[in-house]
Amino acid sequence: MTGRFGSQSSTVATMVVTSTPSPDLALTNLAYCSPSDLQSFAVPGSKLFLANIGDAFVLSVSPHESIRNGYFALNAIHRRLAKVSNGDNVSVSRFIPPQDFSLALLRVELEFVKKGTKNEQVDAVLLAKQLKKRFINQVMTVGQKVTFEYHGNNYIFTISEAQLEGQETSGAPERGMISGDTYFIFDAQNSSGIKVVNQREAASSNIFRHKEFNLESLGIGGLGAEFADIFRRAFASRVFPPHVTNKLGIKHVKGMLLYGPPGTGKTLMARQIGKMLNGKEPKIVNGPEVLSKFVGETEKNVRDLFADAENDQRTRGDDSDLHVIIFDEIDAICKSRGSTRDGTGVHDSIVNQLLTKIDGVESLNNVLLIGMTNRKDLLDEALLRPGRLEVQVEISLPDENGRLQILQIHTNKMKENSFLAPDVNLQELAARTKNYSGAELEGVVKSAVSFALNRQVSMDDLTKPVDEENIKVTMEDFLNALHEIVPAFGASTDDLERCRLNGMVDCGDRHKHIYQRAMLLVEQVKVSKGSPLVTCLLEGSSGSGKTALAATVGIDSDFPYVKIVSAETMIGLHESTKCAHIVKVFEDAYKSPLSIIILDDIERLLEYVAIGPRFSNLISQTLLVLLKRLPPKGKKLLVFGTTSEVGFLDSVGLCDAFSVTYHLPTLKTADAKKVLEQLNVFAEEDVNAAAEALNDMPIKKLYMLIEMAAQGEQGGAAEAIYSGKEKIKISHFYDCLQDVVRI
Repeated sequence: MTGRFGSQSSTVATMVVTSTPSPDLALTNLAYCSPSDLQSFAVPGSKLFLANIGDAFVLSVSPHESIRNGYFALNAIHRRLAKVSNGDNVSVSRFIPPQDFSLALLRVELEFVKKGTKNEQVDAVLLAKQLKKRFINQVMTVGQKVTFEYHGNNYIFTISEAQLEGQETSGAPERGMISGDTYFIFDAQNSSGIKVVNQREAASSNIFRHKEFNLESLGIGGLGAEFADIFRRAFASRVFPPHVTNKLGIKHVKGMLLYGPPGTGKTLMARQIGKMLNGKEPKIVNGPEVLSKFVGETEKNVRDLFADAENDQRTRGDDSDLHVIIFDEIDAICKSRGSTRDGTGVHDSIVNQLLTKIDGVESLNNVLLIGMTNRKDLLDEALLRPGRLEVQVEISLPDENGRLQILQIHTNKMKENSFLAPDVNLQELAARTKNYSGAELEGVVKSAVSFALNRQVSMDDLTKPVDEENIKVTMEDFLNALHEIVPAFGASTDDLERCRLNGMVDCGDRHKHIYQRAMLLVEQVKVSKGSPLVTCLLEGSSGSGKTALAATVGIDSDFPYVKIVSAETMIGLHESTKCAHIVKVFEDAYKSPLSIIILDDIERLLEYVAIGPRFSNLISQTLLVLLKRLPPKGKKLLVFGTTSEVGFLDSVGLCDAFSVTYHLPTLKTADAKKVLEQLNVFAEEDVNAAAEALNDMPIKKLYMLIEMAAQGEQGGAAEAIYSGKEKIKISHFYDCLQDVVRI
């Protein structure tokens, strides 16, 4: 009983290798032995003689009078595969084929025996008939090379795929026997000089270097959906042979645009797409490289990029190679025409030249242009229409699963070499790194490794040898790295914490109610499908805790993007620059799934002065537009505004732009008492009197007053008071109260 992939007889003979008796016999793919040795390779119940050569491949055996007993004749290709030379010993055994051993499909790659400059056109149907006739009942193994003669030329074919009818591949060698029904698929490298024609049934192309793609092995993580979109739009038509697309009456996609925030993997994806394609080496152009100081030279540089593709299409037509041209930072050279005022018009000429080359009268069908930018809005509209850069894919910030893939890619080698400590939880790190780009995640890994390596380095003796076994990157290293690498599109936690230096204390039911309502707005933005944009105005007298409340909501919301827009970061800027800064914050927020923007002291942003009154209408109109503009599909935004001049905002129409408005009151006596009890700086008998004096006091001014009184009459008492050893004297408190101007 034979196995699925055949068996060999129990007798394994050792025979001496010799050359085939004559050159023409070397092209038969047969092994030769003496007539007396032939019977040891006979397959029972058939007229076949098969030999397993060194467990590597199987050959049909034929007798020859000139071969001595104990000798086995192999041609040069066979000897190379078996790794033996003339005179060497080789183990040979009878091969018994299993049932259903006929090949359904055999995929082979053709090349000339003597590689040179000759070019031949091969008809796939005629060649398949010839090979079936010549090699019928011979066993073929994947990886085996076979020499043959066809129309006066000597060829070699290498078997790349062998499929048996109705059987799946397994770990055993893929092999089978050629029958009259075996279907041949012929491949030929573009550089081989062999052109295969009339191969209609094999509806596939050799545009890709590999049969399948593992994005993680290419270093691409979290972009599976984007890559699937790119493949469908740009490459699906190229997988099929030219005659199929001609019958469909379509042209291939000639350009794609990858856009998105910096560090998300646009350049990496373009580089890897170029590596995967089985065409010419990609031409990579960094935007400004094509610019020249000489008149007309810039346009010539653009034409030169397409010169090879033009020559290839002229000589080879539809069978020409794919030419990939990658434009990094394409916005640097393809700005919207008429937008530059340099007087030379060179940027307009570049766009014009590029458009004529991609989609002009003599447009090319063997070009793929890949552009990358993080400023899609700067590009000329004509570039983005179908026929040009028609496939536009946004490479956005990775989600949690994408971040996990990226972290796995960057820690794979550490894990393989046992440098990654068992306590490292990549799933938890992926959850913690909201709004981190791929580049920032790589930075986190490098930072964590630096902490681990630093533990092994002695600053006292830098020449001390390092023990590799002790290098372990731990979870603590990664957590330290998260504090060091801050995402560009993350929450500005430090800025938010500065807005509430004294933390949050219970200061009355009204403040508590407003905080709860604000958190309900956060929940509404998270879960509601009907309100992707929610705006809330917090108004009240100066120092009443508006900014601190908004910052607390921002921190407690756990939104990945929280930014505060404050006039203190725009001192001295022109109002148009301020507008650009505010717009950029909103544009960045649109790249994150959940965002909070805090517009702090809106009257200061508007440059409001009561005398006049004066304010910036440009900034006012910008805010009115932004507060009503819905974010893109799938993105949600919550905007908080704070103001002490609600009457002014109402007069310019800004109050109506906010969905809800909450008034933060000053502290009443009962509220002030709650705060003082929590601070514990007064004696029990003095708390009521102090709270009475603080009636109608803003929370910020209360903290300032307590700080002043805690210094003591002579100074130096603060530490004792805050530690609870001493209390503030009520008389000194009243003195300080007189110094504070009441609102």
